Amino acid sequence: MRHRFAEALEERRAQDRLRVLRPLEPGAPGRVLRGGRELLDLSSNDYLGLARDPELARRAGEWAARYGTGARASRLVSGTLTPHRAVEEKVAAWKGTEAAVLFASGWQANAALFPALLKLEPQAAVFADWLVHASIHHGIAAGRTRHTGFRHNDLTNLDQLLDGAEASARIVATESVFSMDGDRADLAAFVTLARRHDALSVVDEAHATGVLGAGGAGLAAGLADKPDIIVGTFSKAMGGFGAYVAASRDVCDYLANAASGFVYTTAPPPPVLGAMDAALDMVPGMDDERAHVQVLAARLRDGLAGLGYDTGASDTQIVPVMIGGEAEALAASAALEEAGVLAVAIRPPTVPEGESRIRFSLSAAHCEADVDRVLEAMAGLR
Repeated sequence: MRHRFAEALEERRAQDRLRVLRPLEPGAPGRVLRGGRELLDLSSNDYLGLARDPELARRAGEWAARYGTGARASRLVSGTLTPHRAVEEKVAAWKGTEAAVLFASGWQANAALFPALLKLEPQAAVFADWLVHASIHHGIAAGRTRHTGFRHNDLTNLDQLLDGAEASARIVATESVFSMDGDRADLAAFVTLARRHDALSVVDEAHATGVLGAGGAGLAAGLADKPDIIVGTFSKAMGGFGAYVAASRDVCDYLANAASGFVYTTAPPPPVLGAMDAALDMVPGMDDERAHVQVLAARLRDGLAGLGYDTGASDTQIVPVMIGGEAEALAASAALEEAGVLAVAIRPPTVPEGESRIRFSLSAAHCEADVDRVLEAMAGLR
């Protein structure tokens, strides 16, 4: 088998799909440093510019000094510290749910959630938007159940699939904001449809958390009838690391017993919890920053449309530019970096075949002049 590693890498290189880790350093807000050059960073998910916020760093250090640098054990052994419960209570209050439970990352939350749900109903059928995050696809596959994808944001298709489903139980899953397309699901209609079919509803709010919804609580928080389970992260607009599941008390207590990614891993460490806590204090009051990000995104979309670029159905801080082929997307990314803009090419399998793109993501750390600089660089690619 040893020879297959080199062969697999060469196969990816031939398909323009080889990924290479390229180090950089954080620069001024909204910038990075690479090879001695400052680049305008349009590739991070730091939507509110909090990743280098002094208060998050201060509280992370304070909690490290008070509680240590590690949680020492899993939550069910001796790893549940007072700050774990305090942060979970803050998350639940913010999201408007009975309870919340923390996970080490958004990937881990989704990868552990679905197998745990399927322990309750091994013959359940799962219906997920085809464009949900890879961690959801992985979690469903790990649960070894029937997985039926529905067409992207097509609730009529989902309704038809649910009508024809014969299963002991049904689970439906989507994202509120899709990470590679920047468009939104109709969550109110999604939940209503799930209720009509007696299906458990799961919504991943990773790219809405902090930056959309009242107080930045995401698009599900404002619903009178919320999804049964809401997943979100602290690693994007919240400026830190880690994730949560917000749901009923019974769901959260069940996950603490049945989700392997919770049961069998060391608990999130105190410095990470400190950054979470600071973000939860700050983000609800950042309405001006949220509005600023959306203004910038609209300016970028309008400017790109004027240049003849296709940005799909984006109406959030994520603005894709559809390129098509992998080689063409890589060439566009390289040309942008030469012009001083970091905008990474997104290629299969992250996106479907033939849909490689440049994914721009706006931050509160950016300004209108930054957007105009990006547009000037994109004009130069024509």
